[in-house]
Amino acid sequence: MGGVNLNGRKFVMVSSTASAVNQDSPTAFQYWEADEVVWGDYTGDTVTHGRFVGTRDGDQVSITYAHALKAGGKAGGQSSSRIEAQDDGLLRLVEEFSFDGDDTVHVSVCTEIR
Repeated sequence: MGGVNLNGRKFVMVSSTASAVNQDSPTAFQYWEADEVVWGDYTGDTVTHGRFVGTRDGDQVSITYAHALKAGGKAGGQSSSRIEAQDDGLLRLVEEFSFDGDDTVHVSVCTEIR
């Protein structure tokens, strides 16, 4: 995955152990990458708006995130994602994440969209 750049790529969440994913309006992520630094934003499903920033090392992306919830309030935490290539040439992100103040590790899967 070293030659693959996340810059300008879009992903949607397809599953999460933290909450049910609304298949009609899943959380959508926009990624940017330069010099092994990764950042972006996301919205949809349970999130009104969110931001993340972190680093990349090979096929591993480590980020810190914060978002506002549609139900009110906010959430933040850390995650580590593994970048995987799919048979159709698009990417998939398999993410382990936790919320600040909670040691429970959750897993989500996001697939790239065009």
